Amino acid sequence: MNTINRFLFKDLDIRGQHLSLIDTWQDMIQNRGYSVLVRQLFGELSALAIFLANGIKHKGKLTLQVQGSGIVSLLLVEVTSDLKIRGMVRSNSTIEEDDSLDKILGEGQIVATLYNSQTDHSFQSLVPINQKGLIATFEDYFFQSEQLESRLWVSSTQENLCAMLLQKMPEADQHDSEGWHRVGTLSGTITQDELISLDAESLLHRLFHEETLQLFNADWVGYECEQSKERFEKIIYDLGEQDARDLLKERGEIAIHNEICNEHLFFDEQDVDRIFATNP
Repeated sequence: MNTINRFLFKDLDIRGQHLSLIDTWQDMIQNRGYSVLVRQLFGELSALAIFLANGIKHKGKLTLQVQGSGIVSLLLVEVTSDLKIRGMVRSNSTIEEDDSLDKILGEGQIVATLYNSQTDHSFQSLVPINQKGLIATFEDYFFQSEQLESRLWVSSTQENLCAMLLQKMPEADQHDSEGWHRVGTLSGTITQDELISLDAESLLHRLFHEETLQLFNADWVGYECEQSKERFEKIIYDLGEQDARDLLKERGEIAIHNEICNEHLFFDEQDVDRIFATNP
């Protein structure tokens, strides 16, 4: 499964989303060597980005960046409007299991950027990090920016990324003044094993079988990280021809690490000749 499902409590005006990634998540973290804590933070940011991007009404992408002064200097996730995801974590040193969130992220903020490819325009907002973590940060964000009370659960393992989001719509109390409390109490019983092992239909039935709930068709979430070779050729060009040829002579080839895709691009003498011939 690499799917996201929307669902709706029809009589309560409460909505939600359920996410389950297997192959896509494994592609995201393959050969990255992330620790348990880093993988969980990366999973939380990835799930949040997917939930937010799932509501984009235009072609474009959503980017979430956590920039801090801690051991992890950058958490980055990009999700396109057709739910293609990529991302990375950059850290300055090894993270120990007893390191606090404050030590891992330090003082920082989340930069959310929504890009509209149809208008070539970007909208950016800054989200201060709640010291309780990324989940608490975005529960605050949904409430303050959209006036939507929200609850979020995320589990990030080596095998999969699973998450569930619940949101109380503005008219919910008029439908049932106890509805949000009741749904929150029921959802609070969810276990890690249930979140990981159950598909959307099974999980929602187990938690909310006494509620009238509509589960919508699933959308596919895929990993995609295209190599932009032209961008890396520009890096070589910006080195200057003499420095580029000196580096080529020293090493036999020029290797550049594409950090976000976790892949290397290699350039030989013919590549260097072409780069400087076509960029006089």
